[in-house]
Formats: sequence, structure tokens, C-alpha cells
Amino acid sequence: MSRSAHPAGPRHADVLPEGHYTAPPADLNHLDAKVWSRTVRRGDDGVVTVGGLRVTDLAEEYGTPAYVLDEADFRARCRAWSDAFGADADVFYAGKAFLSRAVVRWLTEEGLNLDVCSGGELATALSAGMPADRIAFHGNNKTPDEIRRAVEAGVGRIVLDSFQEIARVAHVARSLDRRQRVQIRVTVGVEAHTHEFIATAHEDQKFGIALAGGQAAEAVRRVLGLDSLELVGIHSHIGSQIFDMAGFEVAARRVVSLLAAVRDEHGVELPEIDLGGGLGIAYTPDDDPREPHEIAKALGEIVTRECEAAGLATPRISVEPGRAIVGPTAFTLYEVGTVKVLEGLRTYVSVDGGMSDNIRTALYDAEYSVSLVSRASDAEPVLCRVVGKHCESGDIVVKDAFLPADLAPGDLIAVPATGAYCRSMASNYNHALRPPVVAVSDGAARVVVRRETEEDLLRLDVG
Repeated sequence: MSRSAHPAGPRHADVLPEGHYTAPPADLNHLDAKVWSRTVRRGDDGVVTVGGLRVTDLAEEYGTPAYVLDEADFRARCRAWSDAFGADADVFYAGKAFLSRAVVRWLTEEGLNLDVCSGGELATALSAGMPADRIAFHGNNKTPDEIRRAVEAGVGRIVLDSFQEIARVAHVARSLDRRQRVQIRVTVGVEAHTHEFIATAHEDQKFGIALAGGQAAEAVRRVLGLDSLELVGIHSHIGSQIFDMAGFEVAARRVVSLLAAVRDEHGVELPEIDLGGGLGIAYTPDDDPREPHEIAKALGEIVTRECEAAGLATPRISVEPGRAIVGPTAFTLYEVGTVKVLEGLRTYVSVDGGMSDNIRTALYDAEYSVSLVSRASDAEPVLCRVVGKHCESGDIVVKDAFLPADLAPGDLIAVPATGAYCRSMASNYNHALRPPVVAVSDGAARVVVRRETEEDLLRLDVG
């Protein structure tokens, strides 16, 4: 690889009003454990390893860009969530974060349940052996065919998202002579402190049935009046990438109030309450996520306290971590293609991927970290913007980060915490080929989702 230095850009981000850094880190070679998966290390030769494998060897064998998934870390996080909530609660992995048949098998082996929100996710889960009764089916507009497939399969719960869906699920269940277990998703009017597009519990959005105006109470009446449906609980989800538990406290209080109203009107105490997911992870060292045991303790205390105040037995709690499990377990490995210095502004580092493999920066203004991983460097840090190869000025992977001044074409850099929503939201923009997912564990690597080929693209083009 070339090691030729290039003219340096600015050393401090205070030249950029929109920048997120005020000074470069003390050591560019340091890998902060907050943002990297648990088996990531920098070797004595400067090359980063994961699961005991050198990233240079992974790049040579599997190419770049590639999502590198730390299986040991994924399994450890599954166990941490399961242990934290214990036998009296349920943990549903949110498949939308990232789903593959390998992931389904890991979840099954580690004892977690699975939340799906499309027919494709359901098909993946069933094809990989997830027991149907451990699957929850979400979605704001499930098609009649998706509902039929879910009821036929015997999914453990369908989360009802609208009045129309109540009728649809009841009709399908009746036609199949089934009694389908369901929850009602309610919007509780909580403004999560997150991006507008991933806040999901305020009234002005597409998900759920509002508590306001008595709509959720009416939904309960309708479900309880249908023999083909068994109402087992209430579901709430307030958003994503949340660090503050205050929103969950307000949501739990309002959901428990609905449970009390159901008891008072119908003489029924619903046995389950699902508080959703949305717990944040560390994308940068500045992020400070909570550990699963802290979350379990806080949510358990909130629900127990509110139920005691309402004179209710404490229902079985379920949660739906997706990002919180898979997000930190993977990084995206890129090769540097061009390095372009804009004097007095910043240095643009172009990689062989971009918004087709990580749309979150463009979509949510998401922040990420990045490191040089194919070698160590003692060069001074320069402020960089890591960008992709697509024909969009918004094709940004990492908005502002410090990288060494001697970064050059052919170097490998990696963006950590890309396990969630990157492969799931990947596209073929500019006819890009979606990268593979390479799982590593104990010195071995295997492809769990293969890289797309030009033949894959052309196979769908039947014109």
C-alpha cells in the first residue's frame, strides 16, 4: 500500500461551525471499547484484528466494502439481555435492525424471541428454524397475505396497529378456525429525544392507536368482543437511539393507566406489557448507553411501581432490543480510494462504499467514528470527511472525524457500530452491489450474507 503523505488539512474542527469536534483525540491508534465490538484489538504490528483475524486478511479474502460481524459479541449481548430480564420477562430481538438466517439460528440457540415486521422477515425466521410461537409480528400496514401467513404459522403474537387491522386479523383467524394472540400498539404521546423520523410515540405519526381521545380504549373493546382474537397485552414504542429513561417512565405510567381502565370497564387484567425497544448505543465515544441490567432494573421498577399504585398485578414485561444487540457487534471495512485536501476547510476521504451501504448519515444526520485499521500511524491528525463513491453530495459516511495526515489510497479504514440498519437499509443506488456480511468467531470467518454480483442485478432486469 502506498504510504505517501499528502498536504495536511485543518487540525482543529473549530474552523467548521457545524463540526462535532473541538480537538483531535490524543491517540489516533486507540480503539475505544465503547464503539468497537468486544474482540477488536490492534496488534503489535498496527493491524486491527477481530475474532483473532487480521482485517487485512479479511479484506484480501472477502473484498471491500464488507460488514464484519463479531459472532461472539452478538451472542454475548443476547445473553446479557436475557440474563438481565430473567425468566419472568421476554426479550424479542427486533429483526429490522439486521436479520439473516445465521442471526435467527443464534437467537434461537441463545433463547431470545424475534420481532418481525414483514412477510420477508417472517419467511427468514421460519426458514431458519425459529419456533413460530416465539415470533411477534409488527407493522402498520400488514397485508392480508402477510396476516394469513402469520396466523397459519402460529406466531406467538400479532401487534395490532389500527382499527382496520383488528378486523383483518380477526377475519383471517376466524377463516382458519384459530384464536390468534394479539397485542394493541398504542401511541402514548411521549416525545422521545431523538430524530423526528425515529420518534414513534407522539400522536402525529403513522404507528399505533392513540391513547388520546379514547381511541385505544375503543380498540380494546373491539378486540375483546371478537372470539377469534385473544388480547394478551398492550404494546408501546417511543422511538429509537434513546439514552434517557424518563420517556419510558411516562410511557409506562400511561400504559398502566390503560390497563387499569380495562380492568375497571371489562373486569380483565391483561397479562402482558411490551415497552418496545429503542435503547441507544455508542456510535462515538461521547455516547453513553446504559447496560442491559440497568435498563431491566429501571423498567421493572417503573412498571411495578405504577401497577402497585393502580392496584394491578404486575404484568409480564417484554422488550425489543435490536440495535442494542447487533449495532455494536459489526463494523464496515472500506478501502480508501482518493484523498482530496481542501485547504482551510477539510480533507475528503473517498471510500469504495457509501450511502448504498450506510444511508443513516444522509437520512438521519447520524454520527459515526472511523479509524485507520490496516496499520498504525504516528502522523498528525487532520480533520476529514469520509464520503462514498455515489453521485450525491450528501453521500457522507462520517461527517467529521480525525484521521492521520499520511492516510493514502489503498489504506483500510473501518466504521464501527454499523451492525444495525446498515445492511438492512442498503440499496443498489448507482447499481452498487450490496456488501457481504462476514461473521468472525474464534479465528474463523464465514460469509453469512454473500456479496451481490452483477448477475444478481441483471437477473431481476427482465426488460
